[in-house]
Amino acid sequence: MPETHGLLRKLGYQPSAVANGAEAVDAVRHGAYDLVLMDIGMPVMDGFDATRCIRGSDRPNMPIIALTADAMPADRDRCLREGMNDYLSKPVDLRQLADVLQRWLPASARPGPREPI
Repeated sequence: MPETHGLLRKLGYQPSAVANGAEAVDAVRHGAYDLVLMDIGMPVMDGFDATRCIRGSDRPNMPIIALTADAMPADRDRCLREGMNDYLSKPVDLRQLADVLQRWLPASARPGPREPI
């Protein structure tokens, strides 16, 4: 997700990344995150399993946004059915990313005013 990192930085966020779904679950359990951008096709544990683990943890209301190259309506529906709050298809569009973050992040977690996109 290096390209997504660049977009997040451009929007004023300080992202961090993990290598697989198991690390994502561990990061949520031990970190102070406000939102997860969940890649569906990760090794060790895919994004669906990682989402189920997070939903069963002490952070069940963590906003989780699916990131996937699968862009069919059925793919979006599955992500939502599996417990994700929203969905972005790859390649990620800067404006769509900004809109999703605005929708799901609390105001206290958003960066200050920025130049228009």
